[in-house]
Amino acid sequence: MKILLRLAKILNLLLAKLYFDVISLSLAEKLVEELEADEKARKRLVKLLVSEAVSESELRLVIINAVLRDVATKDDVVKLREEIEKIRIATKEDISKLEERIEVFRKEIYAQVAELRERVSKLEGAFTQLVERIGNLDKRIDALDKRIDYIAKISWLLIGSAIATLVT
Repeated sequence: MKILLRLAKILNLLLAKLYFDVISLSLAEKLVEELEADEKARKRLVKLLVSEAVSESELRLVIINAVLRDVATKDDVVKLREEIEKIRIATKEDISKLEERIEVFRKEIYAQVAELRERVSKLEGAFTQLVERIGNLDKRIDALDKRIDYIAKISWLLIGSAIATLVT
């Protein structure tokens, strides 16, 4: 029987708490609505809460602890510096690797340009030789033209003299 009485008391307390929570919730909703609508009331509530928070040492401690969670500690700063240093070193290594690759590419390009210059120089030499040979061929052709002209003149002269001999 005692157990049943205890259970009844506990159940009664739970029901009272549930009823109080429902009433408190509706009162809280009304309070929030009024504070949203009335700026003066909202400011007065803030002033009261702040002045109460400043005067209560436990409440101040709670506020300070809440703020301290968002504040960086020396350890946080040290860790951040270590991370920044790691990133700086990694970036420096990446830049060094890139510089090495650029140097390799530069050397390759320089070698290719030097090879192209050499080939162009050879082509220029071959072109110059061809121009000289063409010049020599032109001279030989001119000499042959002169010989042909000479032979043609002699042939005409011989033909002329043969015709003159035949005519006389």
